[in-house]
Amino acid sequence: MDDPTLPLAGLSPVSGKRVDARFDGGQLSSDGGLVLLREVEERLGVADRLAACIKDPRAPDRITHSLADMIRFRLMMIA
Repeated sequence: MDDPTLPLAGLSPVSGKRVDARFDGGQLSSDGGLVLLREVEERLGVADRLAACIKDPRAPDRITHSLADMIRFRLMMIA
């Protein structure tokens, strides 16, 4: 199982398109790890759990982005 050309199974589609992650790019560098991080965050619900612990004082009728969405965005930017 050391074959670097095997696809990484189980990734969720993005904008309705299938996601394939392969590790056969040689010495190339990319931001492919962010796709994996997004998948882990989605499955564990880290941003939703953190948002549930924080009181949101904003007016609900004036909110564009949920607290969970802002936390999720910040997590991805830090990574």
